[in-house]
Amino acid sequence: MVTHFHKYHGTGNDFIMMDARNSNFVAPDPDIIAWLCNRRLGIGADGLVTIHSHKNLDFLMKYYNSDGIEGSLCGNAGRCAMVYANRLGIVKQTARFEAYDGIHESLINPDKTVKLTMLPVSNVRYFNDHYELNTGSPHYVKFLDSVEKMDARSEGAAIRYSHQYQKEGINVNFVSAYKDGIYVRTYERGVEDETLSCGTGNIASAICAAIHTKSNKRIYTVYTRGGILRVSFDRTGEEHFENITLEGPVKFVYEGDVEV
Repeated sequence: MVTHFHKYHGTGNDFIMMDARNSNFVAPDPDIIAWLCNRRLGIGADGLVTIHSHKNLDFLMKYYNSDGIEGSLCGNAGRCAMVYANRLGIVKQTARFEAYDGIHESLINPDKTVKLTMLPVSNVRYFNDHYELNTGSPHYVKFLDSVEKMDARSEGAAIRYSHQYQKEGINVNFVSAYKDGIYVRTYERGVEDETLSCGTGNIASAICAAIHTKSNKRIYTVYTRGGILRVSFDRTGEEHFENITLEGPVKFVYEGDVEV
């Protein structure tokens, strides 16, 4: 079967996008998704997104990691889904859609950056040298003096596959102060590699930065290997954050047909 796809990326976090609203659409099985996301044998991407009709909202988004398994929320995939839905004519500049963790709102700004609202975050846990929290996906956040030249892939994998995380997995973020904000390197479970950017990881890192530095700052500039994003939130308790948004560029790469 030949399936049409689009390719997008949000600060280097790249995705294959498919329109699943047609009743004839058959979602690829995990092995096919893994092949499509393979950078040597397939199209190549960090994950695959399908857009479905929704009875009450603009659309339903499903996200699959590059290992072929349906994943939890991916913030950058949500921002890319907004632009893809706009290109399909489903929405204009604003949208309300359902993802793995619930309902999100999104906005395409006049400068073409895309803002995504997130669900509230609480229960941020601190251990001896790191934080753990869930921002739609589970994250491990560790602060270092510098992260630019570290081997985030090997160090992230060592944590992700350690005994306590091996079964369920966890996304591992290394964070340092940088310019007017923070620099984040993320090893993503499901991708099992460092990605150029991770939306929920950037949010987790910004929230932990506010706690770690005892700051009242509510807007963070987040630098990644793939580009710059902005995270904002209201801190309504010691470990409770609301009105969380993730904002940054989204780029259309190309479209084509693939036989699956």
